[in-house]
Amino acid sequence: MKENLTFLGIETSCDETAASVVREKKDGTGEILSNIVSSQIEEHKEFGGVVPEIAARAHVEKIEFIIKKAIKESNLDLDNINGISATAGPGLIVCLTVGLNAGKAIAGSLKKPFIAVNHLEGHALSPKINNKIQFPYLLLLISGGHTQFLEVNGVNNYKRLGTTIDDALGEAFDKTAKLLGIEFPGGPKIEEWAKKGDENYFKLPKPILKKGGCNLSFAGLKTAVLRTSQVLKNKKEKYHLAASFQKTINEILYEKTKVAMEEFSKNKKNNQKTFVIAGGVAANLEIRKNLTNLAKEKKFYSVFPPINLCSDNAAMIAWAGIERYKINLIDTLEFPSKARWPLDSSAPFLKGPGLKL
Repeated sequence: MKENLTFLGIETSCDETAASVVREKKDGTGEILSNIVSSQIEEHKEFGGVVPEIAARAHVEKIEFIIKKAIKESNLDLDNINGISATAGPGLIVCLTVGLNAGKAIAGSLKKPFIAVNHLEGHALSPKINNKIQFPYLLLLISGGHTQFLEVNGVNNYKRLGTTIDDALGEAFDKTAKLLGIEFPGGPKIEEWAKKGDENYFKLPKPILKKGGCNLSFAGLKTAVLRTSQVLKNKKEKYHLAASFQKTINEILYEKTKVAMEEFSKNKKNNQKTFVIAGGVAANLEIRKNLTNLAKEKKFYSVFPPINLCSDNAAMIAWAGIERYKINLIDTLEFPSKARWPLDSSAPFLKGPGLKL
């Protein structure tokens, strides 16, 4: 298999239209030659969230320009690229289809290998672009749509240790921001508001903290924030609620990550235990600080992607394409888009009423 591969990655799973060219370096890490991301914040702001049809229309309007810009900024042409990778799921079907079809069209016309990438695997492997990390490692994936602890044993080889049984962490941040009157997308601004408040002012619940292994729950916390937000007296109390919410999240993550680390360590004999935190919420500096301290305490080496690779981007999709191509995981142009596509297909579905942990 050829070394020092160069791939074009395309990402349109939600509300970012993105394209990137990434080259594998001799040391096994990656060099990002271009990484273009067009956000749709303005298109969705008035609705307080992502509207799938509007997002898909924006992708259609922008995708050709974004891909051309990524190729131009890489100082390469398509003949110098070894393969094309595009996000095929999970995500919004109407959005996924735009980038997936663009990737297939380019690969088919140039007779280049095509790799359909799981968006979650893009996040899972993204720290390997900048760091020489060996398998296996423990992954905490925290984003707007997913919250999971995963044992990463290799490319395309994942074991889920725990997951949210209701809301994703990023969703809890965004809903809290909306309740506080922060304009969409408000999740990242919670951290900013928290700095101005007293984190001990409100006592908020920590659902299933002492049960359910390293599974998590945020719905009860979100409901408590809703009820508290309805009796706030002034702006200062909004800051206090933001701070109390963030502190509660950090306490939940601290305890649940400890359980995940213990589970991961049971059958792992390698001396270097690595803990990777990826996904959009991994950009929160307080969460980074909290989990870095825990990793030191438990003698894990902690790794975060750079801030610009935490949120949705195509560099991680290009890199996942390279990693999959190297072990001959090449797809046909008939590969479908998938709204739901778990990394560990054998793990049980842990959502819905009557769930027992």
